[in-house]
Amino acid sequence: MSRTDPPADHPGVDIRPARPDEFPLLQAIEDASGAPFRDFGMPEIADDDHLPLDVLARLHVWVAADPGPVAWIAAEEVDVHAHVEQVSVHPDHARRGIGARLLDHVQEWAAGRGLAGVTLTTFRDIPWNAPYYERLGFREIAVLTPALEALVAEEAERGLDPVKRVCLRRASDEGVRGRY
Repeated sequence: MSRTDPPADHPGVDIRPARPDEFPLLQAIEDASGAPFRDFGMPEIADDDHLPLDVLARLHVWVAADPGPVAWIAAEEVDVHAHVEQVSVHPDHARRGIGARLLDHVQEWAAGRGLAGVTLTTFRDIPWNAPYYERLGFREIAVLTPALEALVAEEAERGLDPVKRVCLRRASDEGVRGRY
């Protein structure tokens, strides 16, 4: 079973491409999913601007719908990988494997396009960031490509401290089956 098959505890969630008319809903989910950063002493992250609608429009975006969007993921091709720009799960639907299923969906999409895997940047020490992704098979990238270096530099310009961030990768050949 891949994570795109509905788990028993949340059978109504379907993963599908996002519709442009849903983009404002995705921004609200992103805002809600950022709230835990406030409790972690990072209110500036909780209050950070969501992805603008024009940015969402140029990315590959999928939603987990129940029946409307409860979570979403956006990716783009960077080098030979699918790079996750954002993944957000509404807190009312957290801890049900939906984020992992979205990541697996992007991994399958990347493999179907002949990409080498999935990359993302995240906070190194936040429990629901790097440690979570590492449990899902992502590993730190020791040497960044110029394109990933540029993404990290863009994040730094937006105020994200590169020392607190990490770039992770999960290879396509690692697959999505049997990890749970």
